[in-house]
Amino acid sequence: MEYLKRSIEPLIKEYLLPNKVLVLLGPRRVGKTVLLRQILSEITEPFLLLNGEDINTKELFNRRSLPHFLQLLDGKKLLIIDEAQKIPDIGHALKLMIDEIVGLRILITGSSAFDVENFTGEPLTGRKFTFKLFALSEAEYDQRDSILIRKDKLRERLVYGNYPELLQLQTTEQKNRYLNDLVSSYLLKDILTFESIKNSDKILALLRLLAFQTGSEVSTTEIGKQLSMSSNTVSRYLDLLSKVFIIHRVGGFSRNLRKEISKSSKWYFFDNGIRNILVANLNPIDLRNDAGQLWENYIISERIKFQQNTGMIVNNYFWRTYDQQEIDWIEERGGDLHGYEFKWNEKKQPKAPGGWKEGYPDASYQVLTPENYADWVRNDLPYISTSI
Repeated sequence: MEYLKRSIEPLIKEYLLPNKVLVLLGPRRVGKTVLLRQILSEITEPFLLLNGEDINTKELFNRRSLPHFLQLLDGKKLLIIDEAQKIPDIGHALKLMIDEIVGLRILITGSSAFDVENFTGEPLTGRKFTFKLFALSEAEYDQRDSILIRKDKLRERLVYGNYPELLQLQTTEQKNRYLNDLVSSYLLKDILTFESIKNSDKILALLRLLAFQTGSEVSTTEIGKQLSMSSNTVSRYLDLLSKVFIIHRVGGFSRNLRKEISKSSKWYFFDNGIRNILVANLNPIDLRNDAGQLWENYIISERIKFQQNTGMIVNNYFWRTYDQQEIDWIEERGGDLHGYEFKWNEKKQPKAPGGWKEGYPDASYQVLTPENYADWVRNDLPYISTSI
């Protein structure tokens, strides 16, 4: 399988430090294991690699004692655990090893944040760095795509998304089958094993409603009525879906100006292919009436990857007022505000809303289209060190 160097790889190597735990989180099938193997192929020192989904690995951690862990490591100072969230109470075991074994470096991956307290809560306070890996980004595709085909590839990715295994598939039928299998076999795997949730129908129905409402404000009360669920249950499922990196929430921005809406939420998908298979529509972009939604979802996802891979310190929002003035995306960073509007049709160049200019005269504003978005998600910025 073709390997594209992941943008986050230098950060992982930089933060794989003695007596620290590096936590790499991300959805299933985005290449965490492949990235691990690539990093390990460049390491010359002895290491121990374990898989948290293997029952034998779980049994190894049943006995939490320093002599046992010393015997397990057998002098090795690098421990890697793939899918570590599957090991009960893994955080306390890692804390014991990090605190007591001088020079030990630990790298763990997880496909869900259900047990994130085991990684980032009290056991590992001050002992870890957390990073996220998502599906392939535009910057990573540049390793194989020439500038001549970028526009055609963009149109394809708006429909099929960016999961790495799609690179190996040649026909539309193969890609359709892959995405369908991804949803049915992997997408909800962590959710359905969490707290004995067994009914996937309601969760899939919720995801389909969100897919149709991409870029729109979402009411948990209204969704609950449509699905015959309480608002609290809808909120809980949304939280679970965000913790397995299927969807992500964007809140409304406000500094308490009179007409601003701040309590609403929008939900976006981390990958367009997942969104489209949920609505059973993988038609080419020219045959669709939701191109604007796909563009907005895609470019936001790419921007989040860019933020993660560069260590950008930023708060993301949307902005809307009660008199229907709105901006798709607001970034609060470095003490400044930046507003962005997303338009698939490059001929549409709306001006900044009057309420935005009046309320935030020093804020910037830009319309992003397929013609001018590249620097926003590809700009070759230096890596910025971060710990979370």
